[in-house]
Amino acid sequence: MNRRLLTILLLAFVIALVCAFVVYREVGGRLNAAKPTTTVQVVAAAADIKLGTILDKTNLTTIEIAGTLPKGTFLKPADVIGRGVISDLYQGEPIMDGRLAAPGSGGGLAAAIPPGMRACAVRVDDVVGVSGFVTPGMRVDVLISGIPPGTQDLTKGTVAKTVLQNIRVLSAGTDIQKDAEGKAKQVQVVNLLVNPEQAETLSLAGNQQVKIQLVLRNPLDTQTDQVPGTAMGTLFGGPDSGPPKTQTATRTVKKVAPKAFSIEVINGSKTSEEKFNTPEAKQ
Repeated sequence: MNRRLLTILLLAFVIALVCAFVVYREVGGRLNAAKPTTTVQVVAAAADIKLGTILDKTNLTTIEIAGTLPKGTFLKPADVIGRGVISDLYQGEPIMDGRLAAPGSGGGLAAAIPPGMRACAVRVDDVVGVSGFVTPGMRVDVLISGIPPGTQDLTKGTVAKTVLQNIRVLSAGTDIQKDAEGKAKQVQVVNLLVNPEQAETLSLAGNQQVKIQLVLRNPLDTQTDQVPGTAMGTLFGGPDSGPPKTQTATRTVKKVAPKAFSIEVINGSKTSEEKFNTPEAKQ
């Protein structure tokens, strides 16, 4: 066969393959676009819904979702009516089971407490603490200060110690919602989300002899550190400071040699003097 003819046939075959591929993509895309998409109506929020709200008909609407439904969605409004919201919902957002409290648990603060956790109220000083800066959702460390009971060495005075770290603020006062502008409020009681063991620690720290202070931390910083505690005495003289050492005065006694004594002896007209040493001088 002519070599030139063979080259032309091969080139024509390649061009035909390219054209067939382009036609296939165009026709396939139009067919998929014309194919009806199946949608399903799911329950969604009719408006922004705040944490602690108990859902009713006015809070709900339905939206259509195409494709695979997200896990935990609801198809009927009756399935969510009466359940409390444990996380803020926004208008048009599908309502998920994980954003709602368990059926029958109601709303408010109690509905926002996860299973196995507790809400513990802590009284804080609104002057030196951070009660005017905390808002729900923030993370804090809990510090206590006081004189440890049964302490024999009182020279170090008050001791400060970190008892809990990376604790979530559940509510500030009676408000479980953040301010609309993100501002905090002056409160004297803060509810912290803790486990039962941590709740016992806070209960003991809440007596009148111990002062509690909250320390704000970055929510992204979840690392806990080993903090030994700091005594008042270390602020003035370092870790080895203590009561001033008593200096014992050394008294030097200088021994004085006893003096000898003399006796005048008169023998007739003759007079003489005899000297004698004391027994101490002889030693």
